[in-house]
Amino acid sequence: MILDGRDPDSIAQAARVLAGGGLVAFPTETVYGLGADAGNEQAVAGIFAAKGRPSDHPLIVHVPDADAVPRFAANVPDVARRLMQAFWPGPLTLILPRRPGMASAAAGGQDSIGLRCPAHPVSHALLVACAQASPPVLGLAGPSANRFGRVSPTTAQHVATEFDDRLLVLDGGATRVGIESAIVDCTRAVPVLLRPGTLTRAEIEAACGERLWLPEERPEAAPRASGTLESHYAPQAKVRLMDAKQLQAALDVLGPDAASIAVYARTALRTRTPHYRRMPDDAIETARQLFAVLREFDAAGARLIWIEALPESPEWDGVRDRLRRASAG
Repeated sequence: MILDGRDPDSIAQAARVLAGGGLVAFPTETVYGLGADAGNEQAVAGIFAAKGRPSDHPLIVHVPDADAVPRFAANVPDVARRLMQAFWPGPLTLILPRRPGMASAAAGGQDSIGLRCPAHPVSHALLVACAQASPPVLGLAGPSANRFGRVSPTTAQHVATEFDDRLLVLDGGATRVGIESAIVDCTRAVPVLLRPGTLTRAEIEAACGERLWLPEERPEAAPRASGTLESHYAPQAKVRLMDAKQLQAALDVLGPDAASIAVYARTALRTRTPHYRRMPDDAIETARQLFAVLREFDAAGARLIWIEALPESPEWDGVRDRLRRASAG
């Protein structure tokens, strides 16, 4: 059931569902999330069941502001405070030491927890309404609102195709960012970038005043984090990454037999496939449309999706990460 997320009555209805232990899909600036009361273990179990997600794979908890963080975090390092001040509300998740007894199921049983303050008027209004509900909901566990491992949704209609039509979905329009948040682990002696997003490594380093390490550089005591499995974000069709010359050569060999292959490329290519989309030259715009394009190719019945390999420059890190995982399976 899709409701207008701009309608205060829809927000109030969604808050009542969540306070009662139910599930609600809601928009953020990144992707749509499947939300439940982070403090209600039975409600959180409903997320894992609906998605088919392993219960030890942690969820991100969404909070209305930085003041809500101490409800879930045992302590907040200075580096995390600087990052909150710079990027919240926004597409950045911070992994922090979890307060004992809080949101254990949402954290996948770990001693750490991922927290984010989303920058979308609908999700903000929902979080505020939840905090005022009876009983109050202090944070929303909210992984992407899709079946586990599949392409994340960037519209309410995407969510509706994934789940039973009884699920309440707040429609906030197409998402502005289009890929999930960057994730920074702040539980160790140095900050570690567990998942890139549209925020670049340099931007995050400038804000926190420290070098941002990568997981392979600091493998010790690494917490599990959402969206970091090797195979993830995958459409039904098989994804293959190739450079422009490889793409054109393969299309030339196939000729008219390329009709069942979808192509997403920045380079202008000669092809007879009806499933050909030009990728923007801009990384931000590509991130915004990426998941919608993959879903479009699936809906059109493409058996294979061939995508032009991305530039190695830092601004493409988030999109490159999603496509690497989408093609890993």
